[in-house]
Amino acid sequence: MTNKKRRVLIHSALASAIAAIGLRDFNAEARNPVRGSSGDAPSAIDVHIELRAAEEDIAIRPGKKTRVWRYRSKLVSGDADALEPSLGGYLGPVIRVRRGQRVRIDLINELPESTIIHWHGLHVPEAMDGHPRFAIEPGARYVYVFTVVNRAGSYWFHPHPHGRTGKQVYFGLSGMFLVSDDEEAALNLPSGVHDIPLVVQDRTFDADNQFVYPSANMAGGRPENTGNRGMMGGMMGGDGMMGGKNNNGMRMRGMGQMMARMMGVLGDRILVNGQADARLSLEGRSYRLRLLNASNSRMYKLAWDDGSPLTVIGTDGGLLERPLQRTYIMLAPAERVDLWVDFSRWPAGTELTLQSLAFEGGMVMGGMMGGTPLPDGAQFPVLKVRVAQGATNAASLPQRLVELPPPNPRLAVNFNSPKVFNLTMGMMVWGINGRSFDMHGATALETVRLGTHEIWEFRNDAQSGMMGPMAHSMHVHGLQFRVLGRSVSGDYAVAHDSVKAGYLDEGWKDTVLVMPGERVRILLRFADYPGLFLYHCHMLEHEDSGLMRNYLVKA
Repeated sequence: MTNKKRRVLIHSALASAIAAIGLRDFNAEARNPVRGSSGDAPSAIDVHIELRAAEEDIAIRPGKKTRVWRYRSKLVSGDADALEPSLGGYLGPVIRVRRGQRVRIDLINELPESTIIHWHGLHVPEAMDGHPRFAIEPGARYVYVFTVVNRAGSYWFHPHPHGRTGKQVYFGLSGMFLVSDDEEAALNLPSGVHDIPLVVQDRTFDADNQFVYPSANMAGGRPENTGNRGMMGGMMGGDGMMGGKNNNGMRMRGMGQMMARMMGVLGDRILVNGQADARLSLEGRSYRLRLLNASNSRMYKLAWDDGSPLTVIGTDGGLLERPLQRTYIMLAPAERVDLWVDFSRWPAGTELTLQSLAFEGGMVMGGMMGGTPLPDGAQFPVLKVRVAQGATNAASLPQRLVELPPPNPRLAVNFNSPKVFNLTMGMMVWGINGRSFDMHGATALETVRLGTHEIWEFRNDAQSGMMGPMAHSMHVHGLQFRVLGRSVSGDYAVAHDSVKAGYLDEGWKDTVLVMPGERVRILLRFADYPGLFLYHCHMLEHEDSGLMRNYLVKA
């Protein structure tokens, strides 16, 4: 293809994308100042927390403070240990609850644009799940009231407004939601200061220490409220297609922004718990490390630099039946993994590095048109750990953790005909089975019956325009599912082979990595709550660009 023909194709694709995305105001429906409340009496609530989504200046690196958006938290009632105000840096709080507790959380929006919170991985009613149609305007409050029914595990929360989720997460809005129960307590796993949440993200800073994101073009890196211009206006720098200037540099920068929004945003600095160049000083004893990939689009292939195996005790939906050993683990956006690490294995003074190893099949256009100097699939350090004290009496890890029966696909009402969901792109617009996001719609294929099981198959072997398939991190709201199996096209065997030993498909999951050329089958049960829920790619720019759909649970 000649350069001239390629430019014509790209211009045509941009025009079609502008026509298809971001021109409808999905938040135009009338709203009350307080939404979502169940009317529970205060005495029926075990934990009551206020979360204010607000702007703040935070010292992340030496020099000027960084303007971020973050969740400020306040414990209104409940045990003092239910709320740890911040994970560190710009990140929101750690909320700790027990299974069976009744929780009230008030979201107060002090941002310059609408927002809503999704409780990622939690099984909650439709109005509590954070669907973007429930987004509240600046100055409004949304009251969440629900009973925690999930197993003990590492869950999290983040914003979910349509077309702006990537931006709001990038600028700092996220936190952890940790659930405990009696089954977990009986195992005597590391707790307190020896139970450490680790939120891994990538960010790019400008010369003034401000976050750089494609839809944020004003001074100080403050996110832009694109309003009815939608996503495309932000992608193009706010001046229409290609920045609106007859200048090749501006055009290429605008194209680079467009490609970043289509392909996913990658940062060139790795942050852990909101801190750059993160380091931990730990005792020579056992720890529980709860890792969350809260990056917008980046995947991680995590391993210790000395080749020591990783001991996995939990995935998205809680503890596994037995510990697993891996030489490395793949962690896609929104996936979690709980590691048990006995640091008494290393002498005092040992320096360890948790690193991301090189792999194939990452973002194919990450370096195109001014992209990040740290491509997806590169090797880089994530976290430094120093064993500060010698060996202590490290607790042993039980060889059996919890009861976890194997998945039974024959429970599915469609055992002989799994539902197929092709991950597609047309004219630079993401979709599922060729359909982009519809705020209120669900097809017959996306309609399920309450109380039933189904098998779904995510297929990532369709050509995505000029680029071929890209990796996707598929998340289903409102439930946990089981992964039944994978297959891969021979054309993509190299990428598959470079990551397959690190898949964490065991246990209960709410997010699953689907690499280029792969087909992944999952078993879902639609229990308790009718209503409209989301399923989508958790590479947030893909989601914001249309790779998100509803499924409807009918009673």
